[in-house]
Amino acid sequence: MEEYQKTSIRNWAMEDRPREKLIHKGIASLSDAELLAILIGSGSRKESAVDLSRKILMDAHNNLNELGKSTIESLQKRYHGVGEAKAITIVAALELGRRRQLCSPLQKPQIKKSEDVFALMNPALADLPHEEFWILILNQANRVLTRFNVSKGGIAGTVIDVRLIMEKALYQHASSIILCHNHPSGNKQPSQPDISITKKLTEAGKILDIHVLDHVIIAENHYFSFADEGII
Repeated sequence: MEEYQKTSIRNWAMEDRPREKLIHKGIASLSDAELLAILIGSGSRKESAVDLSRKILMDAHNNLNELGKSTIESLQKRYHGVGEAKAITIVAALELGRRRQLCSPLQKPQIKKSEDVFALMNPALADLPHEEFWILILNQANRVLTRFNVSKGGIAGTVIDVRLIMEKALYQHASSIILCHNHPSGNKQPSQPDISITKKLTEAGKILDIHVLDHVIIAENHYFSFADEGII
């Protein structure tokens, strides 16, 4: 029991435990053995999950492709502490990794002009009876990483929280953002509140080094672009 207590992950410093290390230092900081240890969850009385993972990897010449050839039966038979459930988890994770390599990455839409924003957002906003305010999060190549609805309102407008928008942009590691909302009235011209919120977000973006590229207002089948009109 004393030997087990020495090797148990529970007795490690908090920052050295695989799960905690992943949370606080990021997944790239973990070794292959630590990642494998998270999958199997626990070791045995004689060794921790990380020690067991190191042994498994060593037998595979520290090569994940080689480990990927292992079967459920061989893992169970060869390693004390690896039962059917853990063996299945290992085999399934490695197969998932193999399939990931076979998949082509999704091509994210690239914004080159205001018309691209209109084409992307018009289907979602054009026919709504109420206003919605959306943000497009872009990377350095102006490809859309994600888009999210900031708020929904009535016919006359919505409530915009500058801090919330910038928090989301920072969380997504945005290089720039594009603002977008609709006018159910069909009038594409910006209101004074539209101009005011654009100015606030632009100033906040300058402080955080997140460029506000445009604010596009969609009104039925036409739109208004702050960038095209030179007011952003």
